Amino acid sequence: MKVVFKISTVLVLIAAFVSCVKRDTEFKNFLNGKELVYPGVVNNPNYKPGNLRAELLWNPSPDPSIVKYVIYWNNKADSLTYTSSDHNPADTLKVIIPNLNEYTYSFTVFSFDANGNKSIPKTINNVKVYGPNYQSGLVNRPYKVSNPYTVDASGNVTLNFYKLDTASESLSFAHNTSTTIRYTNRSGQATQKTFYRDSSVTITDFKGGSVLDYRSAYVPVVGAIDTFSVNNYTVFPQIFGYAPCDKSIFAKVKLPNDMNPYEWDTDIDRLWDGSVGPQGFPNIFHSDGAHSLPQTLTFDMGKIYNSVTQIEETGRNCCHNPDDFEVWGIADITNAATTLQPNDPGWTNEAISKGWKLLKECKRTDDGQAALKFNLDNVNIPVRYIRIRVIHNADGEGSYTNMSEITMFYNVLN
Repeated sequence: MKVVFKISTVLVLIAAFVSCVKRDTEFKNFLNGKELVYPGVVNNPNYKPGNLRAELLWNPSPDPSIVKYVIYWNNKADSLTYTSSDHNPADTLKVIIPNLNEYTYSFTVFSFDANGNKSIPKTINNVKVYGPNYQSGLVNRPYKVSNPYTVDASGNVTLNFYKLDTASESLSFAHNTSTTIRYTNRSGQATQKTFYRDSSVTITDFKGGSVLDYRSAYVPVVGAIDTFSVNNYTVFPQIFGYAPCDKSIFAKVKLPNDMNPYEWDTDIDRLWDGSVGPQGFPNIFHSDGAHSLPQTLTFDMGKIYNSVTQIEETGRNCCHNPDDFEVWGIADITNAATTLQPNDPGWTNEAISKGWKLLKECKRTDDGQAALKFNLDNVNIPVRYIRIRVIHNADGEGSYTNMSEITMFYNVLN
């Protein structure tokens, strides 16, 4: 019995061994005689969106056998191979996927070794790709409607934009990165300047009268690989570089037949004493009414301005305010005095013959009290001396003239 048991046990062990060998052989046959090998997978897969493209990023596996990565998308209809020998998991590999549509994609990344073995897949889902549809919804940064620009006495122009709302940006699909402005400089050259997320930008060489337009640029999310510019430029409000002439150097000039003051302290220097709004007697210029209108007064602005562009006139708080007056200018009054009375029909021709230039006839339709500006017809004509010829008063009175203040403006951008 003992002998039989021992023989049976040996036979069972031999059968088991033969059975195992057969199964192992069958498994190898199933794998075509090869072992099943999985290279290391990529770590921390991520992406950055772009303009009809995307950038995929990951940390490489430390597996030294990996020689390349293959990326699939569109249900494996499209693929891209990226070769790399970097096995440092602290590094970041970056792969640009070009020629995509404006769409949301899923990408699958496999690692491959030199024998063609591939890793298990790593999927990067919800990869947003932007394009012309996104771009068409972008708009340029708004400028401050109430105060789009300021101009200082040196001719520096500061453009004012609304402050960017960081909180709103974080909830939107557009993050402003920069804005480019285009203009003509004082040398006549087309010029561009880019500023970033500031609320204002200063231009030191803007040429007065030229057009300035601008275009903003955005990214859909912070870190995107491409920047999108708004399709069209926005024209900025016309910039008038008008600054007041320096009244501290104004002076009285008395040419023949000019008006005399009603009293000594109502002379024409009241017109540049800095008062604001209609004034009452005696803080006004008040003529003596010795002659019927039209009548003139003359003053020196203290220096030559190459482009006197505006006049602002303020009347008295009651009466005898001009509603029709002419503004004349000249650079030098040597031999410029007229001999005829200003109400003489021949006075205009005589003034022109003496070198005076009619800058504007200013007509008002109100009672003449409020401060009112008029643009002068003066294109780069040097002017130092101003002569005002009052033709008519708003109240119909035909001899006296009352005014509170006169301010002259020049173009600091020329």
